[in-house]
Amino acid sequence: MNIKSCEKKEKSTVEIIVEVDRDELDAAMNNAFRKNRNSISVPGFRRGKAPRKIVEKLYGEAVFRGDAIEELFPKVMSFAIKECEHKIVSMPTAEDVDFKDGSEGADITLIAAIYPEVALGDYKGLSAVKPAADVPDSAVDSELAGIQLRNARIETAGRPAINGDTAVIDYEGFVDGEAFEGGKGENHELKLGSNSFIPGFEEKLHGMVTGEERDIDLVFPENYVEHLAGKPVVFKVKLNELREQILPDLDDELAKDVSEFDTLEDYKNSIREGLLKANQEQSDAAFENALLEKLIETLEADIPDQMIEAQLDNGMNTFAAQISAYGMDPMAYLQMMNTTPEEFREKMRGNSEKQVKVTLALNKIAELEGIEASAEDIEKEYAESAERYGSDVDDMKERFNEDDIAMEIKMRLATKIVVDNAIALDPPDPDEAAEAEKDAADADKEAPAAAKPKKAATKKAAAGEPAGKKQAAKPKEPAAKKATAKAASAEPAATEGAAEQAEAAQEPPKKKKPAAKAKEE
Repeated sequence: MNIKSCEKKEKSTVEIIVEVDRDELDAAMNNAFRKNRNSISVPGFRRGKAPRKIVEKLYGEAVFRGDAIEELFPKVMSFAIKECEHKIVSMPTAEDVDFKDGSEGADITLIAAIYPEVALGDYKGLSAVKPAADVPDSAVDSELAGIQLRNARIETAGRPAINGDTAVIDYEGFVDGEAFEGGKGENHELKLGSNSFIPGFEEKLHGMVTGEERDIDLVFPENYVEHLAGKPVVFKVKLNELREQILPDLDDELAKDVSEFDTLEDYKNSIREGLLKANQEQSDAAFENALLEKLIETLEADIPDQMIEAQLDNGMNTFAAQISAYGMDPMAYLQMMNTTPEEFREKMRGNSEKQVKVTLALNKIAELEGIEASAEDIEKEYAESAERYGSDVDDMKERFNEDDIAMEIKMRLATKIVVDNAIALDPPDPDEAAEAEKDAADADKEAPAAAKPKKAATKKAAAGEPAGKKQAAKPKEPAAKKATAKAASAEPAATEGAAEQAEAAQEPPKKKKPAAKAKEE
């Protein structure tokens, strides 16, 4: 084989013509003949016994060309990727096959996406708001309240029902004096205040005592099932049992029961420290994401569509893996969310484009700064991954590709350069921001239409940004997150949530070292 030409085209693609010589083509034609000979009938010969030349004379020289090219194509692609002077980032596709006269070989034309040329503006000295990481007393109190709930005991209540109780009820609903399907239940456990029933039902159970029967007059909501929507209904209810939660006291004894601390005060301090650490990580991540959003505003690159599509493929695969981890079928989940795979994929497109831009920008910084992942860095990453997964280093090397490990290290170090050289702006004072917004609204009312852009400038000032500096449009969502997404701790509730999880999995590495992507099977 020989690279006959390698010509750059628009949108960071390249046209490669690979010349296949006569011997290579003839060997592939022979293999195609042997594969198909038993299915070809030739008069005067037993099936499978006719020579290739006789078959070609009878059916035409092109009879085996299709199978021959199909056999050659993987080899041609690998050769083109290896020998092309440009960095190919997608599997080539066949554009044309030109067979030379007299079976002298063939020219196979391929089209492939190549790594785009990247230009980047200033990546040092970027500024962004860094959220405060303070922990208010109310956050600690909220954590303690949750601990009380988790350690509450359930007892039978000998008093009238109140919000928060669990009522064990028999009920049956009647519309126009007739019972309706689905309107009856026995020994149903209903948490008062959970809003599990139609509006007003739970509130009208307040004050009931065990053994009491009560008729509850309500009206079905207008957006209820069609045959019941907006109709008056009477529920006949009997309270069989009433249970209440008894919260433990917030004292030293509770601290000893649920923690390693002997006093409530020490336990509270530990909770505060944990919240502060989490808030600091969130603040750092938000600051980093904001900086990367500004970074890609300075990016200039003719990005091939194939790179975006590959990122979308990765996001769709991650989404399917996460939904499957919940024990759900991804297709069934999308149907439940009233969307199609095509619509879901399109929803992810904007974030995928952003992730490709972030990767290109960080790669460019790594190039400009001479960042490389050393063998020691890679070994350290494998060791830390092994500790994270509770496995050994050899297993990590089997599971994770070394090139992906090296890439993550480079991305992380490039991101660190951006963050370490950035300017952190304080969050705007809420009162000052509200006043600035009010001033902008007042100015809008008084100013002529041509002067209205002042409102945008006022908003920038409120956010701590210079008002007079022209800026490119900002992406709608944050960009840099962990390369390997972790499954969420709760079952997803909507397509949007699943989309965010899947998108997060596409995003380049941040300060915390994510596990490398697994090798392709």
